[in-house]
Amino acid sequence: MLHAGVGPKSMAKIPKSVDIAMDKATSSKATLQQGFSIRNGPMEEMEIDGPGTEDVRTNGVPRHKRKSRENMTNGKSYKEASSGADEDDKPVSKRRRTSTKKARAEPESDSDDAPLVSKILHSNGTVVMKKPPKAGETAIGESEDSDTPLGLKLTKEKAKFEKRAEKEAKAIRKEEKTALSAASKRKIKKEDTDDEEPSSKKKRQSNGTASAVKKAPNGLNKDESDEDDAPLASKVSKKVTKAKVKTETSTPAKKVSKGKAKVETEQDLEAEEEEEQYRWWEDPTKGDGTIKWTTLEHGGVVFPPPYEPLPKSVKLRYDGVPVTLSPEAEEVAGFFGGMLNSTLNVENPTFQKNFFDDFKAILKETGGAKDREGNKVTIKEFTKCDFKPIFEYFDAQRAEKKALPSAEKKRLKAEKDAAEAPYQFCMWDGRKQKVGNFRVEPPSLFRGRGEHPKTGHVKKRVQPEQITINIGKEAQVPIPPEGHRWKEVKHDQEGTWLAMWQENINGAYKYVMLAANSDVKGQSDHKKFEKARELKKHIDIIRQDYEKELKSGIMADRQRATAVYLIDKFALRAGNEKGDDEADTVGCCSLKFEHVSLKPPNTVVFDFLGKDSIRFYDEVVVDPQVFKNLRLFKKEPKAEGDEIFDRLTTSGLNKHLSGYMTGLTAKVFRTYNASWTMANLLRDMKATGSVAEQLKLYNDANREVAILCNHKRTVTAGHEAQMGKLGDRVKGLKYQKWRLKHMMLDLDQKEKKKRGAEYFELDKDLDQEWIKDHQNYLVEEQRQKIEKKFAKDNEKLVADGGRVMKQKELEERLEAADELAQKFKKENKSGKVEAEGKGATIEKFGNNIAKVEQRIETMSFQVADKENNKEVALGTSKINYIDPRLTVVFSKKFNVPIEKLFSKTLREKFDWAIKSVDESWEF
Repeated sequence: MLHAGVGPKSMAKIPKSVDIAMDKATSSKATLQQGFSIRNGPMEEMEIDGPGTEDVRTNGVPRHKRKSRENMTNGKSYKEASSGADEDDKPVSKRRRTSTKKARAEPESDSDDAPLVSKILHSNGTVVMKKPPKAGETAIGESEDSDTPLGLKLTKEKAKFEKRAEKEAKAIRKEEKTALSAASKRKIKKEDTDDEEPSSKKKRQSNGTASAVKKAPNGLNKDESDEDDAPLASKVSKKVTKAKVKTETSTPAKKVSKGKAKVETEQDLEAEEEEEQYRWWEDPTKGDGTIKWTTLEHGGVVFPPPYEPLPKSVKLRYDGVPVTLSPEAEEVAGFFGGMLNSTLNVENPTFQKNFFDDFKAILKETGGAKDREGNKVTIKEFTKCDFKPIFEYFDAQRAEKKALPSAEKKRLKAEKDAAEAPYQFCMWDGRKQKVGNFRVEPPSLFRGRGEHPKTGHVKKRVQPEQITINIGKEAQVPIPPEGHRWKEVKHDQEGTWLAMWQENINGAYKYVMLAANSDVKGQSDHKKFEKARELKKHIDIIRQDYEKELKSGIMADRQRATAVYLIDKFALRAGNEKGDDEADTVGCCSLKFEHVSLKPPNTVVFDFLGKDSIRFYDEVVVDPQVFKNLRLFKKEPKAEGDEIFDRLTTSGLNKHLSGYMTGLTAKVFRTYNASWTMANLLRDMKATGSVAEQLKLYNDANREVAILCNHKRTVTAGHEAQMGKLGDRVKGLKYQKWRLKHMMLDLDQKEKKKRGAEYFELDKDLDQEWIKDHQNYLVEEQRQKIEKKFAKDNEKLVADGGRVMKQKELEERLEAADELAQKFKKENKSGKVEAEGKGATIEKFGNNIAKVEQRIETMSFQVADKENNKEVALGTSKINYIDPRLTVVFSKKFNVPIEKLFSKTLREKFDWAIKSVDESWEF
């Protein structure tokens, strides 16, 4: 935005002569339809400064000429590689098991602004901008022989949906106008009737007041006659409201099984029944009032354990000499030493520099380092520091913890859960609510997402003196750790946070909030999507207005119209629009001269650092008038560093938008466009076939939304390896199918003549070399299973006070693996497979083959889905922008289990959506 004392460089009014001159200079030939995104094109070379230029490198990597990209160090991502970036979207039963520590590691970025271009440094001093794979590789439900580019398909589809939106907006306004008129007439008629009716006939309550309304089952006043007059945001399917509430209110208390003792009290059952019946999304009193709670009680926060010094034998070595550090400095050295296996971080020059700067500052504050004789050692050079002894110590500890018996792991977890139990829930207006993040972050090294300039800095330990507690006036304030006090205790009833503090890296405030499945969080999500639904009835007018203002003679109006066009059409963020958990972002309103390049006749190239310091790059085809406007906004005297929209601010833009409807901001367009697109795709969808096929259709629709909304991500480092493993699993199933077929022949050679020789041939994907490798894998897999089962059985025996089994028992069990190896050896030599299993029949083998074929089909869909999703952040769209009720509609309409679409965490988060709609609901 504008800096203090610096005025806009663009003219306040645009003379007609300037418009006419620019029209003549602009070619009217537009080769592509506006709204088309060109993400795949030829290789392009970008010049960089030569070797003789000063400050040619940032952290040892050649830097671009553009001044605004000083923190865009290179094309390599130093982000922690994650092989399970898309695990959150899988059902819990299908996820790979990971340790708690790993689960809390920095996730693979699903940011909307993930870079789509990777830079390759050539020996001739040029950087080649490598575009992503062609559109065909991420095609959405299109045939292989289709000649229509994917982007153009999506653009045409989006144009169709926009026309449909315009038609629906007019229909909604007409319907509301009719309903308002009818309500007005009913009100007049009712008043006339009330005047004529004797007062003695009016019903009265026990307190003598007239009862005009009927109590709903959940205890809320509900006037069903006014249902038609309710605004769009508060409408719920009439069928669902009546049927669901009736069902829940008539549900008896849960019966206690005969085999179990009755532990629950009558009050517990009443509370449980109340919990089941409470449907806040149908409660009109839960609006957007300023007071969020009346009473609030909670246990505060959990602090990380104090630092435990390293053993005296474990030292940092400087220039080969072991040095003794103060506990504070040793802890920081341990942060770096403990993560030497994370090469993408520790080999990042920016990470190294920031860490070493902080480390030296702490050494200076704490008296520095000393050798064994007590002589002072001055640590000046990072390259002379050897953290390997520290890493080896922590690595051994990790291995030791991993090797603990499962019984011991369970005991430790039970102790941890018991210690944290008082912090896991709070009492919010008398209702028990789960707290989301009650643990204070432990000190560590900041990693950040993308190419963050502050990566490697020390995240300091948070003290109680930094923490503000928010709690009810009558509640008991949590007791701080001994010898400490809270920074402040507040009673902010307008806030939904329980505790807060400011972290030292970015100065951001961290909040302890309720869990995602709590009423408060659910209400926030519900409100967000209802706001997007409300935009439905205004979207056509907004689009008509900004299209008209694209030609305005007032520069501020023209800039605003152009910005709204870009936000609406290409899902750009407004810029400097900060959410509760977001840092300031570069977006549309804060674009600078160098962030936008123009290619006649109407192609615009965006290239800037977006959310989380991740590079955003895209080429889009715009309306010719928008292209002309951007040329005008970049006109001299503007140069690098100057803002394109210098007469527009995000707050000014949002204020203008709120004139159309209360609470409308630029953010709402992203939610609306994502949900509206998904709603239309589902409306036109004809999902048939197996659950796997239906899931693929859903993911195709989700992918289309993600692409249209620019929800992109970089391909993970382990993607190719994952695809290779999945391919091997499919091959393994094909080999299993081949063996089953040959077992048929072992029972009856006539099957070959009956089914044909081709039926029994080896699949083309398989060769003898792969088969032998796979057989070795199966043998080794069986060995590992036997060894794990043996260890588990011994653990159980010890826990029950019995004697452990001897090694001989294990050796006897392992003979099964040896027998399998011999069986494979015999099969390879003879080319025949002996029938396995008791009571083997042709029919049984036929049934088993059918089951394997079904698994092959399902897994093939999963492989195709994963490959198509490698550059698309489906989670971003599904969790944050697509109304979850649309996913529920898909689930109910096509009988796809909701567990296949939402993980356990998301089912808890969107519990309100799952319970509030049926298959007839519309966005």
